[in-house]
Amino acid sequence: MDETEYRSTYTYVNQQRCKFEKSILSRRSMCRHAHRFCLADREGVACQHQDSLTLCERVLAQLRQKAVFALKLTRIDGPLPHAKEVKVQTGSLIGLAQLVNSSHQQDDSIEDIITLIETAIDKYGHIDQLPYDEITRGIIQFRSRRGHK
Repeated sequence: MDETEYRSTYTYVNQQRCKFEKSILSRRSMCRHAHRFCLADREGVACQHQDSLTLCERVLAQLRQKAVFALKLTRIDGPLPHAKEVKVQTGSLIGLAQLVNSSHQQDDSIEDIITLIETAIDKYGHIDQLPYDEITRGIIQFRSRRGHK
């Protein structure tokens, strides 16, 4: 299967692609609405709840916009390279978890993304009122796990 055919099939099979898919696939987070599946020799993650998908999409859009400085970029015009996208997704979730729960550690996994987002919105009132400067610290401090030699 060539890459174009794979992407076409993936889009057909996964019409509600999880917005935090890269973080989930890196085994740093999970979500109660996530459904993992395999296609060819790769994994994917679908969201099984439309309202949650929309909420995550809005939050991630804000996080990506606020992450420009943390990623040492001048602007984000399109998709980020894989490592930077993992850094945005996972680092921002860790930063958000530390705001919601001060005992959350950098290496702790996120147990349920949507619960974390909903708790943060309850605490701060609205997506636009989340303390993005503090969340961005999680992106700056995030280090991906190194592979075993």
